[in-house]
Amino acid sequence: MNNGDGETPPCTAANSRLAIMELANMISVPMSLNAVVRLNVADSIWQNGSNTPLTASEILARILPSGGGDPENLQRILRMLTSYDVFNEHVISPDASERRYSLTDIGKTLVTDENGLSYGSYVLQHHQKELMKAWPLVHEAVVDSSTEPFVKANGGETAYGIYGKKPEMNDLMQRAMSGVAVPFMKEVLDGYDGFNDVERLVDVGGSAGDCLRMIVQKHSHIKEGINFDLPEVVAKAPKIDGVTHVGGDMFNFVPKGDSIFMKWVLTTWTDEEVKQIMSNCFKAIPVGGKLIACEPVLPSHTDDTHRTRALLEGDIFVMTIYRAKGKHRTKEEYRELGNLAGFTSFRAIYIDCFYTLLEFKK
Repeated sequence: MNNGDGETPPCTAANSRLAIMELANMISVPMSLNAVVRLNVADSIWQNGSNTPLTASEILARILPSGGGDPENLQRILRMLTSYDVFNEHVISPDASERRYSLTDIGKTLVTDENGLSYGSYVLQHHQKELMKAWPLVHEAVVDSSTEPFVKANGGETAYGIYGKKPEMNDLMQRAMSGVAVPFMKEVLDGYDGFNDVERLVDVGGSAGDCLRMIVQKHSHIKEGINFDLPEVVAKAPKIDGVTHVGGDMFNFVPKGDSIFMKWVLTTWTDEEVKQIMSNCFKAIPVGGKLIACEPVLPSHTDDTHRTRALLEGDIFVMTIYRAKGKHRTKEEYRELGNLAGFTSFRAIYIDCFYTLLEFKK
């Protein structure tokens, strides 16, 4: 139906249909993001620290210096990701036939830094074939939550079990965690003073030891850092001054220290398992000691902000890949779990947009 001047007014039903079509086609977004990471588009634009807008043909010439490729298809991907603020689009011809692209602040997170890290590994880690096979089975987490969709899709193997058997998957996972951890830890070290009175610090689930390395470098009074993870993980961890790598199972014991640190550990386990981990941490520290956990914390109310969506999307990722009853929790849920483990005080410190620093004191 038209109004008097020939314009078509907004139609609620049509907008609803449009919205569901966008949601149904949303797979185009992460898969296109995966494509630009594999093609190394961000680094090709950011050569020598430049963010000069380039055409798809110019980007392609940097990606494939020997020639070849399809610039039109690359531009189609760049245009779509521009709508999600990964790239800036610069239309340079009156008929919009020629366009150039530069990186937004979001796109810059995909640029490889001086340590070889970026959020690109995080993107690739999420889209490995073993993980992708699990997504058509998300509904199974509702029908039967005793087994994760990942396990059902991968012949009974858990994600952590496959990481242990496939070095290339484990290496990518460690790079992904490092790429996320380093910028977050810079914010923690700038805004949190809870390490000031610690001489022996244990990092539970510390992987390659990147977080612990940054902490002991910042706080020279820490006499010993213990990087505690599974034996097959710490066996590949690099040598770090002031850090000892210790292999073990956090469900059996946690090495003793003045304080315990962990990042994205509690999220992937059930409430009962979290209580066991926290109880072992409680036993490992003296009175006055702290458990410092960095975890995604859900807001109490649901809205459509980027933060809430990222946290809720991550929650479904955990449910699908790692633990059907592992989950992102609210601040109050963490407070209650800490009480059950024996901790007498609790505070949540909002330093990062995604991770919250949770401090439990004995």
